[in-house]
Amino acid sequence: MLRMLEIFIGSILDHNIALAYILGMCPLIAISTNLKNAKGMGLAVVFVVTLTGIINYPIYLLLKATDSTHLALLVFITTIAATVQFLEMFIDKFFPKLYNAFGIFLPLITVNCVVLGVSLFFVNREYNFGETAAFSFGAAVGWMVAIVLLAGVREQMAKKSDVPRGLAGKGIAFIILGILSLAFVGFSGLANIG
Repeated sequence: MLRMLEIFIGSILDHNIALAYILGMCPLIAISTNLKNAKGMGLAVVFVVTLTGIINYPIYLLLKATDSTHLALLVFITTIAATVQFLEMFIDKFFPKLYNAFGIFLPLITVNCVVLGVSLFFVNREYNFGETAAFSFGAAVGWMVAIVLLAGVREQMAKKSDVPRGLAGKGIAFIILGILSLAFVGFSGLANIG
């Protein structure tokens, strides 16, 4: 239990998938223009990454038992796409207001490399099921923390700062991400998750 807590906290802070491993940058930059969008995308990523990590773990065990691990990447991608598609249909059918609130966020998660990265990380680190679930949830929460922090700073800068024209938009977002990454380096050594 303590190991799972260490993995969870470590994957949010010192092993943050966005700020330490630089994964998921496309949606991180594109969606972080305001806090509402960032929170929506963050929540969708938390749900999908946690769910696909938990689903991919037993699938990987099956591939390992049949000596078919060379197919893991293809199977993980298929699982991710299918999970997002089923989730999208389920939410559309039973929670139409939530489906409309998510808008484009849910389909975008299919191509977010964070989702695949989490599955590849648990394979490389040889996590058990509990560790995989803790890592999947923690990595997704860490990504959400990064996008919400970035969106908050960008929103405040848009209101109170005069960003030079050459740095406006994506340029300033990358600078903010660099500063956030440096801030998260302060958590180094907090947890040994790999």
